[in-house]
Order: sequence, then structure tokens, then C-alpha cells
Amino acid sequence: MAVLCDLSRTVRLLLGQIQRCGQSGSAIKQYQKSVRCMSLAEPKLQPTVDDNEAVNPTFVNRNPRNLEQMALAVKDRGWRTTWPSQKFYHRLVFSRSQHYVTAEVFANGDAVPVLSCSTKEWALKRELGSTRCVAASQAVGEVLAQRCHQAGITRMVYRHIPWQYRSDAVQSFRTAMKEGGVTLSEPRQKFIGN
Repeated sequence: MAVLCDLSRTVRLLLGQIQRCGQSGSAIKQYQKSVRCMSLAEPKLQPTVDDNEAVNPTFVNRNPRNLEQMALAVKDRGWRTTWPSQKFYHRLVFSRSQHYVTAEVFANGDAVPVLSCSTKEWALKRELGSTRCVAASQAVGEVLAQRCHQAGITRMVYRHIPWQYRSDAVQSFRTAMKEGGVTLSEPRQKFIGN
């Protein structure tokens, strides 16, 4: 019973205070403003960007390999009478001499090879019994395919010399390149209209 009396007494005191504040409406409005200010969410801070971390909104990719892989880069056509044709991004040249087997990858218009592999290299030469046999051609193909993947070249043109194409050495070289994941043809160039 005593608890009930205490409770009713506190309620009466609160009601009395509310009535007194009701007479002075400015106090209630001030109280409501302060409560609203406390209940509003804190504004989010914008991150600051240093000059070193700023990113240009217009980004131009100047990596020619992207355009080559999408078949959008320009292929130099060259003259129609030249053989082999100049219409490629990368060209594979396989040659056998009396003593060595060599394979080179040339970029379009360059006289210096981008990648090369030969049985003249000591690491390859010491593993082979002969530097000109069919096994040597296959080993050169496997090593060159691995180097092409490391360089990011997965497609290239290989135009064989017709009278050498049917030899076992050339066939084993081609199969080693294909098994290494290199495609020996390039996609046709795509032309985007304006």
C-alpha cells in the first residue's frame, strides 16, 4: 500500500510540473528542440582524398595487349604480294638448321623477336641427346609455350612453309605448342563503325 502511495505522489508531482510548463510554452518548445537535436542522426563525414590518392575520372587504357586480345587493334596489312602476309599481331617462326632448332615470336613490324627459344640454350641443350631431332623440336615447343604464357601471349599466327609442314619435327613442335595452351591462329580483326 505504501508503494502505491509513493507512486501516486510522484505522478501528481510530474503532472504539476507539466501544468506549470504548459503555462510557459517557450520552455516546452526549447525542451523539444534540444530533444530533437539529440535524436537526429550524426551527419556522415566525407572522406578526404590526398593528391597522391586521387584517381582521374577519365581513364584511358594505353595497353596495346588489351586491344589485341579483343581483336580491336589495327593489323598492318602490308603489300599483297609479300609472303608471309603482314596481317598479324604476333607471328611464330620455326626454323631448323643443320645443328639447331629455333623458334621465335615476332610482333607486327618488328625485326627483333619478342620471345625466342633454341636448342643453343645450355639449359635445353644439356637435357637433349641431339639438338636437331624430333624430341628437340617438341622440347622447344613446350618451353616456348611456357614463355608465351608468362608474357601473356596466348594467340599467334604460324604460317608454315608448305614443303616442310609434313615433317615429324614440325608436327611435334605444333602439337607441343597447342598442348602448352597457345592457339596458333588469331581472331579476325573487328571493325567498329562510327
